[in-house]
Amino acid sequence: MARTTVTGTTVAEVLAELAALEDPRARAVNERHGDDHGVNLGRLRALAKQLKTQQELARRLWETDDTAARLLAILICRPKAFEQHELDVMVRQSRAPKVHDWLVNYVVKKSPHAEELRVAWSADPDPVVASAGWALTTERVAKRPAGLELAGLLDVIEATMRNAPDRLQWSMNDCLAQIGIQHAEHRARAIDIGERLEVLKDYPTPPNCTSPFAPVWIAEMVRRRQDD
Repeated sequence: MARTTVTGTTVAEVLAELAALEDPRARAVNERHGDDHGVNLGRLRALAKQLKTQQELARRLWETDDTAARLLAILICRPKAFEQHELDVMVRQSRAPKVHDWLVNYVVKKSPHAEELRVAWSADPDPVVASAGWALTTERVAKRPAGLELAGLLDVIEATMRNAPDRLQWSMNDCLAQIGIQHAEHRARAIDIGERLEVLKDYPTPPNCTSPFAPVWIAEMVRRRQDD
């Protein structure tokens, strides 16, 4: 295979390395979360550290359509090097939950195109794409709320979150919680919406972890801030 970068690393060599890292136990754990790969994420990150940033190699690894290769591509890419249309295509190709999550958090959020994509994706008919838009909105709610109509976001959440597909529902619930946590003037309404919709109310939560049920999540995070 032709060499892909100045370092001489080829896609075939990287895929062989990923295959050598395949662990049946890791695959079993990952598949329970919808991710079809068997590479321990700690080892994947170690490989990325060895390869360092290689944008062209990242593009070629993404094109393989292999989940582990795409996760590695995200770790070695240069986020700001992707054009807006490329990121749109990539998020539509990201069906594995971990790939989708990493792409949005490690790449799109660092992109100069993030705001344009947030607006476009939030209203997309594909719920997986829409969930990416809502994840970007949650980022703005928490860090850059100026210009957002928070009351309007609560209107949408109140009207659609209960019956939204799982991944979109999670993203909208995250946004609801962040509005309640970060913005005291909207806190009572956010809690009320959560209590009435009961989304994730019965979600199993390990001991010492905060429930994703928005009223509980909001109350706990506000309490921690008051204790600091």
